[in-house]
Amino acid sequence: MPASRRTIAAPLALCWVVLVVHASLYPFSGWRSQDMPPWSYLEAPWSPYWTGFDVWLNLLGYLPLGFLFALALARSGCIRWAWVLGLLGPALLSLLLEGLQSYLPQRVPSRLDLLLNAAGGAIGALLALLFTRWRLITPWNRFREDWLSHEPPVGYVVLLLWPLALLYPTPVPYGLGQVWARALSALGAWLQDTPFSQWLPAQVEAPALSPLVQALAVALSLWTPLLLGFAQLPRLRQRLWLVLAWGLVAPASGALSAALTYGPSRAWDGFTPPICLGLGLAASLGLAGLWLSRRASAVLLLLALGLALGLLNGAPESPYFAVSLGAWSGGPFMRIHGLSQWLGWLWPYAALGVGLRLALRMPSPHYNAQA
Repeated sequence: MPASRRTIAAPLALCWVVLVVHASLYPFSGWRSQDMPPWSYLEAPWSPYWTGFDVWLNLLGYLPLGFLFALALARSGCIRWAWVLGLLGPALLSLLLEGLQSYLPQRVPSRLDLLLNAAGGAIGALLALLFTRWRLITPWNRFREDWLSHEPPVGYVVLLLWPLALLYPTPVPYGLGQVWARALSALGAWLQDTPFSQWLPAQVEAPALSPLVQALAVALSLWTPLLLGFAQLPRLRQRLWLVLAWGLVAPASGALSAALTYGPSRAWDGFTPPICLGLGLAASLGLAGLWLSRRASAVLLLLALGLALGLLNGAPESPYFAVSLGAWSGGPFMRIHGLSQWLGWLWPYAALGVGLRLALRMPSPHYNAQA
């Protein structure tokens, strides 16, 4: 299989581009024209208002982008052009985003930001070139060959994004993908005053989930990342390490989300008896599924996600939860509000796509528990 199809650098670079675009243009509202070209900031005087934090943020924010750009190109065989294109890619992206910021009232384009972003991308591209030339990437290659299957790396990227998706608070803890009410409301607004508006189902007040159903929804939601990993990791020792990492990341992400929303003193308040029961049930299901074949794991992933999404999208949102979101949408986390929200909404559906591809394309040899 060609190296370009097996490198995880390309999808990670795409994810970082999305992160940079979101951080540069959020909140994506209030667009207006100032009757000047978007590149006029290149001729503006240097801004006297800057801080050391801004300098490091602009420099380090583009360093991973240049590194991943150049590494992905090097892995695809374009070693001679990897550093040049890795340098130009982040610089051109920054040039475009700084120009677009001139249309946003809450953003101010700056030549200093452009230079720092380009410098960060150049440093990252140079590091990728040195890592490749000095074979510093060899340990990762060995890890990839030993631990990761030869499937396209999109599934691993989706799995790595799961802890980030958990940061945005949800009505049911760990219940990602609860979008039915919002999608129905948005669709109703688009179809208002049209004949198609009568085709939409009536919105009714859904009953609250019972503690047992809530525990089941939590268990299914927490079981899905394990099944996603099992569908890609064939060996028992790999799966044991995944379960161990999951056991650390799952409660830590839930506590961090609560701390960011309600304050550090209430980080562990969300672990009510139904949530703890769901955690224990998910851990038991994960240990019981260690000997599943990869295809069986993918099929169970689809079933678990379908049932979890059905339960979650039938659950109501309490007024208390809606008020608590103000800590994200208007507080110190405003810049990551939209990105974490979209991750929480879309992660289960991305996992569904990966699981469907794995279930349909993957051969089903007998699982070797002694591997």
